[in-house]
Amino acid sequence: MAGHSQFKNIMHKKGKQDAIRSKLFSKLAREITVAAKLGLPDPAMNARLRAAVLAARAENMPKDNIERAIKKASAADGENYDEVRYEGYASGGVAVIVEALTDNRNRTAGEVRSYFTKVGGALAETGAVSFMFDHVGLVEFPAKAASEEAMLEAAIEAGADDVQSDAETHQIYTSLESMRDVSQSLEAKFGEPTRATLVWKPQNTILLDDETGEKVLRLIGLLEDNDDVQNVYANYEISDALVARLEA
Repeated sequence: MAGHSQFKNIMHKKGKQDAIRSKLFSKLAREITVAAKLGLPDPAMNARLRAAVLAARAENMPKDNIERAIKKASAADGENYDEVRYEGYASGGVAVIVEALTDNRNRTAGEVRSYFTKVGGALAETGAVSFMFDHVGLVEFPAKAASEEAMLEAAIEAGADDVQSDAETHQIYTSLESMRDVSQSLEAKFGEPTRATLVWKPQNTILLDDETGEKVLRLIGLLEDNDDVQNVYANYEISDALVARLEA
C-alpha cells in the first residue's frame, strides 16, 4: 500500500486543510458510530470500536466528537449504514479495493462505477481482485516509539508475521486471528498504537510510469473524496520523481 500512503501524503500537503479535516472527521465519526452499534459502546470491550477511536485520536479528532459519535449509535433516529466492498481495475492493471459505509447502495455503487470509468478503469465483481491481497491485521506505531530492532524483536515475540519500518512509522502485520493479542502485547511495551485495524495488503505491487501513476492517483483521489468511501487499497507504487513533482 505504499502508493496509497504516498497519495495521502500528497493530498494532505496540496489540499485545503480545513476541508480535508472536516471530511476526514465525518468519515471517522461514521465508522465509530457503526462500530458502536454493532457491538458494545465501550472501546475496551469492542475491538472494532477501539480501532475506530484509535484512528480518530491519531488524526487529533476532539474527544467530544468521538463521544458524540458513540452516543449516536444508540439514538432512536440514528442512520443505518451498510458495509459494502467494491473491487475493480485502474489504469495499468492496478487492482483496487474500496470499502464503503453507505445509507444508499445504489447511489454509492453508481458513483464508484463512474469514478473508475472516468479515469480509464473498470469496476468488477466482488472477489475479482481481492485474491491478490491478504486480509490481515495492522498495528502501527510512530517511529519514535522504539528502534527498528526493538520493534522487530518485540513483534516477533508477540507473534506478528511481518514488520515494516521507515522514518515515520512501524507497521506490524498479523494474521486476523492474532491481531488483538499482538496489539495488546506491543501496547504493553510501547504504549497505545496509532492504529490497530484490518487492512487489505497487496501480495505484490506494480511500479507505474508517471503517466499511468497520475491516472491511478486521480482515481484514488476521486474515491477518497467520496463521503461514503472509508478505505481504498491498491497494489501499485509510483516513482520518487512523480511524488516530488506532485508535492512541489
